[in-house]
Amino acid sequence: MIGNRITHRSADGVRIPGTWRHAFICNGGRYFLTDLFIYADGLIDCWGLVTVEEFEVKLRSGWVATTLPDGAQASAHDLAGWTFSEPRTWLTPELLVAEVRDTIDQLNGRPDSTGRCLAAVDTFLADRTEKKRAAARAAFLAIPASQRRYALGDMDRKDGPLRVLVAGPGGQTYLPVDPPVTQEAYDSAIEYFEERARWRAERPARVAADGPVTAHAPAVKLYHSFPDKPVTNPGRLGLRNDYPAPITVEEVTYPSVAHAYWALSAGQPEVRAAIVTADTAADARKLAAATPRREGWEHARTAVMTGLLRAKYDQHPKLAEILLATDDATVIYDDMESAFWGDNGGRGRNWAGRLLELVRSELCARRAGIPGL
Repeated sequence: MIGNRITHRSADGVRIPGTWRHAFICNGGRYFLTDLFIYADGLIDCWGLVTVEEFEVKLRSGWVATTLPDGAQASAHDLAGWTFSEPRTWLTPELLVAEVRDTIDQLNGRPDSTGRCLAAVDTFLADRTEKKRAAARAAFLAIPASQRRYALGDMDRKDGPLRVLVAGPGGQTYLPVDPPVTQEAYDSAIEYFEERARWRAERPARVAADGPVTAHAPAVKLYHSFPDKPVTNPGRLGLRNDYPAPITVEEVTYPSVAHAYWALSAGQPEVRAAIVTADTAADARKLAAATPRREGWEHARTAVMTGLLRAKYDQHPKLAEILLATDDATVIYDDMESAFWGDNGGRGRNWAGRLLELVRSELCARRAGIPGL
């Protein structure tokens, strides 16, 4: 149920993860299509935070509606309004509560009803007694009916092999349209689960063709600073764009990447010259801020910055070694003046950090002799 719908709320400074689904709330005899927020601490926001038990009361009272009467009037927060004619729904209060409980388990990384069912199935397959089959069947039927088809994660077979397995030869599945389970159908289900077990056993050993998704090195944070002169061992301070490491681009030498960036951004040539000779990167920024940017600058700035960073680390091998020493770490760049270049506590876009990672990757490729650059 979580899918990609991730949200959160803060409680006492703690971030509580959550997700949401659509629901109808009945207020004053009118129905409102809204979002039902479900959080990992077991609270549900249905126009007010409630516990799961209080949520069940809201369902029984009709405040959270799973059925709508013919002729009911509804709206979607002033986006639209309509009147229902012959409404149909497959949702029930019991089903919605079961889905909510599953979602809370998922948000906490605990086995939900599907996880508990599959564990019971594994227990049965290891020791195929009727008692253990009955336990697997009960666990399967405890999955909300709306979620059973997704239990195996197989959108071709859906829950077919599962409902046959727990019914057993001669048994009846929970679907009235299914015929009694034949021995052939049961053997096919057993074969399906045996193959599935082999695939699951091999899966941890598989290596992604393109390598890991996440970094193995701890994240590196480049704090906002005001370096005004080079030092013998700058460490990660040397990775800052305002660190005084002169670069030459198209026969012009700039005191730092920041000087070059702000000079190239200025629309007036005389301002560019003044920026080049500014005492500090902060002074360069102030001069640039007082004049208009070049036309189309906002669309070109990341390309310009990429070129300037390449020049810096090509022309300063010692700084390149400092960048390479960050391994594959995520680079978090603080910039109090810009939410575009800085991460700024998760509120910015961190383009400076991302471009440093790109240039680092290019340096690694060059060192390894990998062609393509």
